[in-house]
Amino acid sequence: MIIQAGKLIGAGAATIAVGGAGAGIGTVFGRLVIGTARNPGMKNELFRLAILGFALTEAMALFGLIIAFLILFTF
Repeated sequence: MIIQAGKLIGAGAATIAVGGAGAGIGTVFGRLVIGTARNPGMKNELFRLAILGFALTEAMALFGLIIAFLILFTF
């Protein structure tokens, strides 16, 4: 019973990465809007950087979910 409780607590802690990724994605695209408003000529370059930031941030969320599933469904 203690082991199952530890697994659930560990998996819950690992899924905190999803909330952080949501905040990170909001920050990335918010900064994209601000950067485009300040310098419309760099729109294409800023958008490419924003997509890269989105992909890296989303990858961290997926890593957190993978760890949570490994904690829950192994052993």
